[in-house]
Amino acid sequence: MATTRQILEQPQSPMMQRIKSLGIISINGSPMIDDKEEELSRSALAMFKAKEDEIERRKMEVKDRVQTKLGLAEEATRRLAEIREELEALTDPMRKEISAIRKRVDAINRELKPLGQSCQRKEREFKEALEAYNEKNKEKALFVSKLVELVTESEKLRMSKLEELSKSIEISLR
Repeated sequence: MATTRQILEQPQSPMMQRIKSLGIISINGSPMIDDKEEELSRSALAMFKAKEDEIERRKMEVKDRVQTKLGLAEEATRRLAEIREELEALTDPMRKEISAIRKRVDAINRELKPLGQSCQRKEREFKEALEAYNEKNKEKALFVSKLVELVTESEKLRMSKLEELSKSIEISLR
């Protein structure tokens, strides 16, 4: 075991300075006169050394725990990066397919717009043509009925003339 002088010559820690300030060890480093004080000083130094060892041991334990947690965090980060890459690989093909389909839908919409307008225009033209057809058909029906009426009247007149001629021939033949 080191002597009190050797201990005092080592670099002084805050605990050692505290012990000196309490008067357990004289300021110049020489032991005090009394053996009891020397024993007290030894026990204080031993206690100090034990506390420093305990602090160093705890420091190492904390350092080990921190290193372990850092290792776990790094592993988790690696796993998350792998998962992110897998997710990107999964969504990437779908994104391309969706984009291609959306472009095709947009192209079809662009083609449908003029076709829809053309269809509406032709429907309008068809309705107009249908109205004109129906009107002409009504006009034709009117003329046909007028014609039938005129033909009927003409036939009546001709029949009446024929009857008159027939009567006149009968009278003349008599």
